[in-house]
Amino acid sequence: MKGSLILPLTVSVICPAVDMTLVFVYGTLKKGQPNYFRMKKLVNGQAIFHAHAQTVEPYPLVIATKYNIPFLLNMPGTGQRVYGEIYRVDQKMLEFLDKFEGCPERYQRTKVQLEVQDGDGEGENTLKPGSIVEAFVYSKNTYEPEWLQTPTYESYDAYGDHGLTYVIPEDRSPE
Repeated sequence: MKGSLILPLTVSVICPAVDMTLVFVYGTLKKGQPNYFRMKKLVNGQAIFHAHAQTVEPYPLVIATKYNIPFLLNMPGTGQRVYGEIYRVDQKMLEFLDKFEGCPERYQRTKVQLEVQDGDGEGENTLKPGSIVEAFVYSKNTYEPEWLQTPTYESYDAYGDHGLTYVIPEDRSPE
């Protein structure tokens, strides 16, 4: 059509808000540990680091089994205040973590009170040092009685001076 004016079409796309859940990791999923790469794989979902934190109550963090796995025993009031990292995760990552942690058979996802040590983020997502927040944690409600006789740790490091070499899941023999 001669003399017609064609205007560009403007389309507004509004992305739906993604619900993010706080998860506290204290073992092999922390930065610098053997399974941290799983937190960064986008195919598993989204995990955003938000703060270093410490449990408000003491818990026994032990290293057990022939694979030297760190376990947080769900026994508040015993053990030590445990250091770890708080992540905001989307539903896909939460589902991945449930599967990776063998929840609810091997680990149980429970809530824990945490004291923020330092925080990342801006605005409403900022976690202020000294503030108390609640997050999910993967802990054990059932465990071998001898685990209570093993040393407890306030911070897990797979490469620490405890001499207990962690065995990644892919290197374990079938049960």
